[in-house]
Amino acid sequence: MSRAVKLIRSTRLTGAVDYAYAAEVDAPARSLWLAGACPLDEEGRTVAVGDFEGQAHQVMRNLIAVLEDNGAALTDIARTTVYVASGDQADLVKVWNVYRAYMGEHDAPSTLLGVTVLGYDEQLVEVEAVAVLPSGPDAS
Repeated sequence: MSRAVKLIRSTRLTGAVDYAYAAEVDAPARSLWLAGACPLDEEGRTVAVGDFEGQAHQVMRNLIAVLEDNGAALTDIARTTVYVASGDQADLVKVWNVYRAYMGEHDAPSTLLGVTVLGYDEQLVEVEAVAVLPSGPDAS
């Protein structure tokens, strides 16, 4: 459970979605704006070429690494954007299912979209995030 992020549902919108509609953060807080996590290994090579799920797993592992490097966890995420280099909705669903498995019950607001191309050779998936942690003397 996040120490600073409160996920919000709407009683006026459908509950048949697997994400919260909004996230609230009470100040004081420390924000982490993460660059898009890419499916790169430690040598900078794109992994799981042609495999949407394989790349989604690497992206999430890389996202977790950056969060941990900054004292945060997936449960500190207030918002994400999930990019999939495909015009096929089935490919987006494959990636979303991997993403949701990592996020567990922390169903932060997110946007999932198909795009024409991503920045690295053979890249199919990218996830960017904003995480929020408490700051100040009570941060623990």
